[in-house]
Amino acid sequence: MKYIKNHLMFILPLMAILLGIEFYLVFDRATDRYEKGLQEGYAMLVVSEKPMKIDAFKALNRHISKSENIERDRIVSKIAKGVTKEGEAKILKSLPYFYNVRLDEYISMEELIALKKDLERSPLIKKVETFGSNYESNYRLFTFIKFTLKIFISFMTVVSLFLIMKQMEIWKYAHKERMQIMEIFGAPLMLRSGVLFKIAIIDAIAATLIVSSIFLYLKFHWAVNSGIEMMVQNRDYLFRIMDIGVLLAAALLIVIISVYSVVYSAKGVEE
Repeated sequence: MKYIKNHLMFILPLMAILLGIEFYLVFDRATDRYEKGLQEGYAMLVVSEKPMKIDAFKALNRHISKSENIERDRIVSKIAKGVTKEGEAKILKSLPYFYNVRLDEYISMEELIALKKDLERSPLIKKVETFGSNYESNYRLFTFIKFTLKIFISFMTVVSLFLIMKQMEIWKYAHKERMQIMEIFGAPLMLRSGVLFKIAIIDAIAATLIVSSIFLYLKFHWAVNSGIEMMVQNRDYLFRIMDIGVLLAAALLIVIISVYSVVYSAKGVEE
């Protein structure tokens, strides 16, 4: 029972870190799609005196990906109801050119303001409407959620790492005599710490498999049967095979850091 307890005291904090990493991976994939949706759904209105092609817009700012010409005939038909054909022709002739300009990525507010200034510097452009208030509210909410998640995961990682190192110290004292004997016979640090590495690596693999199993269950069972359409449609983001490699690499890195931190902190083992 004590053997199982000792291993759980290592596996559970490690699982907490791995769960945080996986949640961040899931969140990052989901927000990438959401960000792409915001980027694709966003367009600024540009009014120019003369027709402009996409190359002319791209020359003004690198974030501009495409432009869509707003048909002036439709505008005239809405504002010139009851006007004669000649009147419509005069209105059409006097109208400037309107474009919906789209971006290549979801940029920050500072970059959006700079983009607007770049467009306004052109003598051909009369007006630029970025719909900044809506964009800013979406951007600030988006960045706040990402920042909050990073802070939470970082805090959880630090606390869990301390628990892991504490358990590593317990294992070190449990194998103290063996390590002392090996040190007396001149065994290098890596060899003396081999027993700690062996136990920790086994537990790291176990923690990785458990966390991977949890997310595989969420992806292939819970998400499918949840009845939540959004979860069903986006279940591919819940877990990917490459995540196992990421989690295992993170777990092994934590193991290496923990073992060396504990061993070096007590270098020159007590006799």
